[in-house]
Amino acid sequence: MMEETSRRGLRWLVRTALLLALTIAIQMLGLPQFFTGPLVNAFLLLAALFNGMWSGVIIGLFTPGIAFARGILAPPLGPMIPFIMAGNAILVIVFSLVGKRGRLGREIGGVVLGSFLKYLLLSQAVTWVVEVPPPVAKAMQTPQLFTALAGGAIALIVYQVIPKREIQRIEQ
Repeated sequence: MMEETSRRGLRWLVRTALLLALTIAIQMLGLPQFFTGPLVNAFLLLAALFNGMWSGVIIGLFTPGIAFARGILAPPLGPMIPFIMAGNAILVIVFSLVGKRGRLGREIGGVVLGSFLKYLLLSQAVTWVVEVPPPVAKAMQTPQLFTALAGGAIALIVYQVIPKREIQRIEQ
């Protein structure tokens, strides 16, 4: 019994580390926000779909610091890192709680609600909490809604395209 629990925990850790590595690889490509943002959001949600909510949350906590170190986030956005972390967590948690795997309508609802709440948090943070130049603030507003929605669409398409037997194999 204990060995099975340890094996399951190790598989979860390895899958989370692999998905984090793939997400970092996307960030290291240095593509513009409108490419990188949706792909990172897609990996957060794919982690939740394949490995559970906490896997996506953990990856979402790492990505803002990596983006800042890589230069994807401009230096004036450094104070936004905790809010971006929270926004990523909100996206994954809401998606996981609202969307039931295998029920596309609920998954879409989870993407929409999670994306909107992430956008709301980030846009309010640059409006009321963190002082940043106006062009930088704009990057934390409407574009965040679109990149989260696009990432959700990518994640759901990928999840639907992968044969169910492969998904079951990944989950074992």
